[in-house]
Amino acid sequence: MDQGRKKQPTYTQKHLGPSSFDFTVLFITITLMLFGVVMIFSASYYTTMISTEYNNDMFYYLKKQGQWVALSLVAILVVMAVPYTKFRRISFLGYWVSNFMLALLWIPGVGIEAGGQVRWLGIPGVVQFQPSEVTKCALAIYFSHYIVKHRNEMNTFKGFVKALAILGIPVVLIAKSNFSSALLVLLMGLAMLFVGAPKIRYLVAGALAMIPLGALAVVNFSYRMSRITIWQDPWSDPTGDGYQIIQGLYAVASGGVFGLGLGQSRQKTFVPESHNDIIFSIICEELGLLGAGLVIMLFAILIWRGVRIAIRARDLYGTLVATGIISVIAFQAIINMGVVTNTIPNTGQPLPFISYGGTSLLFLAIMIGILLNVSKTQREK
Repeated sequence: MDQGRKKQPTYTQKHLGPSSFDFTVLFITITLMLFGVVMIFSASYYTTMISTEYNNDMFYYLKKQGQWVALSLVAILVVMAVPYTKFRRISFLGYWVSNFMLALLWIPGVGIEAGGQVRWLGIPGVVQFQPSEVTKCALAIYFSHYIVKHRNEMNTFKGFVKALAILGIPVVLIAKSNFSSALLVLLMGLAMLFVGAPKIRYLVAGALAMIPLGALAVVNFSYRMSRITIWQDPWSDPTGDGYQIIQGLYAVASGGVFGLGLGQSRQKTFVPESHNDIIFSIICEELGLLGAGLVIMLFAILIWRGVRIAIRARDLYGTLVATGIISVIAFQAIINMGVVTNTIPNTGQPLPFISYGGTSLLFLAIMIGILLNVSKTQREK
């Protein structure tokens, strides 16, 4: 034996019991969900109370989001009981089914339009969902499987480009109606590629991944440029495109350090869809810098624990699945808060677990369930 050869570290697999999982992740997730229900009620009760559209029911959004939270909690418990490796068997099917649903949105008259964009499928007023939310979960499962299966090919530029093609299909399909979600999925996939193919450092790979997204951005070039113009100076159109940004910034600023108090927001009557994508501004107004800082801290801890789970996963597949899941949550939270504070151009992304929205909450819960299952079996050095 070569005595000069460096001894390689050995790893042992620590198989935890069925009740052993990362409790911190579950606790923070439930906390954010319940906090979201409270903030959605606080942001919406006045509007729904005075509107016949909601039957003057001040608890309208509270009840609807409460139902989704209950369903999401059940989903977490069910999914975390299923070994994450079993999802590999249905990953290919899930990937193409999600792509098929995205493709349906391209067919005139099939999708449901809201806010000038066709992003939903289903029956209006009965049941509807966003296929892009399904895709985030499906891609985390399948793309991890693909990278593991083609691990050796990842060391070549050709193999890396093939992986980018797998990622590019849903990105292009989403980008037609939801540019920000397409960007989010792209960032998620690139994070997984970075972890799964660490020897690849081709800067051109990132550029290639952006080509299909950039091509669709050019199609709506004037629209994209108007978003950037308003972002730079929202007061140039204070009653039009800059209205939401300005009102959101007023809410953030008026909260001060300690906030106006829960339920005491004044801007919720001015901020469009205050219970939805822009809810972080109401959090800042009612709970102040301290409350907003606490929310940011909870997300930071959740992301840290997710990264820890990814690092200590027993196999590469578990590492990649955890990476995909936690990167979606991290990027989505950053984008949402960046938009509310006008740090980045306005784009529609809900604040994970807090903003109103059943599809987003349910599939985030499913992903958290998978992440918790990955945490059940860890690797120790």
